[in-house]
Amino acid sequence: METLLVGLAHPDDEVGVAGTLLAQRARGDRVVIVWLTRGEMTEAFGPISTAEVAQKRTAQGMRAGELLGVETRFLDFPDSALVADRESAVQVARVISDIQPTGLITWGDAWVRGMRHPDHQACGKIFRDAVNLARVAKAISPAPPHRGDLPIFTIRDVYSTLPAIAVDVTPHRDRIAEVAGIYLHGLG
Repeated sequence: METLLVGLAHPDDEVGVAGTLLAQRARGDRVVIVWLTRGEMTEAFGPISTAEVAQKRTAQGMRAGELLGVETRFLDFPDSALVADRESAVQVARVISDIQPTGLITWGDAWVRGMRHPDHQACGKIFRDAVNLARVAKAISPAPPHRGDLPIFTIRDVYSTLPAIAVDVTPHRDRIAEVAGIYLHGLG
């Protein structure tokens, strides 16, 4: 059994990779989504406090995790203020040490055009840097280092010139729509 770590910035980022996650689960693999923030800066719920938004977005993420059949974790980085610094990477490296993944999906840099949330850029860098720091015992002590193979697969736009890996998600279309519906229509 493989363990896929999915490192994302906000609850709802998983919608774009939901089919891949469902395909991994269908193979019998363990999948763990780690969101760095709770998406508390969204205005999707109208004029309510960031604490209330965080509660709603956490519930949405957990519901998405249930529909996907994956484990979910939230870290408490601030939404719309992610910084890809060493301290953030060390915190995520400790999570990597705990999960011991054999693969990682996170945001990539290979965007040719289109707007991207700055948190996605920072999130990808944090997770990619954390893979290296997770190997260094002194960096993540007292957690044990994770020195196993950990290929990184990145989310990027369709115009990227990097090679693509395709996963047939056709059997999972209905469930992908359900996950997307959580964020479009409520908790579902």
